[in-house]
Amino acid sequence: MQYSSTNYDVVIIGAGASGLLCAFTAAQRGRRVLVLEKANKVGKKILMSGGGRCNFTNYFVDANNYISRNPHFCKAALNRYSQWDFISMVERHGIEYEEREHGQLFCKHAAKDILNMLLAECNLAGVDIKTHCDINQIEALELKGHSDKHQLEDKRSRYQIKLSQGHTKLSVNCHSMVVATGALSIPSLGGSGLGYDIASQFSLAITKRQAGLVPFMFSDSMKFMCERLSGIALEVEASCNDHTFTENLLFTHRGMSGPVILQISNYWYPGDEISINLLPSMNASQWLLEAKKKHHKSRLKTVLNKKLPKGLVTELQILWWPSSADTPLADFSDKQLTAIGELLNSWRLKPSATEGYRTAEVTLGGVDTDGISSKTMESKQQAGLYFIGEVLDVTGHLGGYNFQWAWSSGYSAGSFV
Repeated sequence: MQYSSTNYDVVIIGAGASGLLCAFTAAQRGRRVLVLEKANKVGKKILMSGGGRCNFTNYFVDANNYISRNPHFCKAALNRYSQWDFISMVERHGIEYEEREHGQLFCKHAAKDILNMLLAECNLAGVDIKTHCDINQIEALELKGHSDKHQLEDKRSRYQIKLSQGHTKLSVNCHSMVVATGALSIPSLGGSGLGYDIASQFSLAITKRQAGLVPFMFSDSMKFMCERLSGIALEVEASCNDHTFTENLLFTHRGMSGPVILQISNYWYPGDEISINLLPSMNASQWLLEAKKKHHKSRLKTVLNKKLPKGLVTELQILWWPSSADTPLADFSDKQLTAIGELLNSWRLKPSATEGYRTAEVTLGGVDTDGISSKTMESKQQAGLYFIGEVLDVTGHLGGYNFQWAWSSGYSAGSFV
């Protein structure tokens, strides 16, 4: 079957958060823009994010909220298009939103409000969007008779993309190609390695990748303990490899989840221990010694039930003081209580694995930023090839930071393609 051919100034591969923002930013500059999406509809990850409410940005955005081999790379884009720029657009479209803990901003009604806003901007700017698109081949076109310097100013097509849309075969030529494919996380929503394949084709380096913002699993007795505690949540402090977060932990039938676990998972590697502080606001040893004086007839479990979920205290008793379950506090030695207090403030656990890309909210690592301009998102060695969003080695903490990176990197590329 013959490919029918068409030409655009800019082709963006991926109709997620970064791709859509890049699309209308470029189109507003007078560029003719086509967005290609493999899925049956655009913005699937936007729609499911934040429990269907979309945590679209954060009031407090800083480079320290991001993980990258080059921690400075994200600064230029975040400054070029900040959280305030995106909030301004949200307000202009009359979308109601609310602030939750840690400066996180969510839609008051539904995530589709954000997607509809992006699509409205694309429609207003004249962006073409095609879904059900499978990329078959990408080729850099040779521009004869021009020096490298002149090629940068030459508006002729530099890339040819061959794709299938159902039974239709299309060949699209473009001056600039933007890779906004996302990454490996949540394949059911379109996560794939296509962006890395494109980077490899053009000899761009890719850093080591692993699932990020992802729950932990356990293979020892902790697995069964977590199953019994499934559904119980409490605020804790979680630490690993010199990083610490204080947020809610949720026990699940597979292991541990909740915001604090997702955050610390970004800094965990197989074989590492994590430390859970079950009483982050106090010195547990000192508190137990004082409780011994004031409530000397009480059982330890009774005292701990005032601070921790009862089901959790029952499990901890089996772990740490099984032979003293009915012993009054007065009969515990100070040394015993101090040791239990230290465990409460630093419960050391070794996850067997994470749940992997199936449930990971992001992919750590990606296209090496050393080969990308932090100002324009363009490849330093391949003119007209841009990478934005999660496909790059830039990963945000939980709390709206990954969406802000999508908006900022998308805007940066859209300003230069």
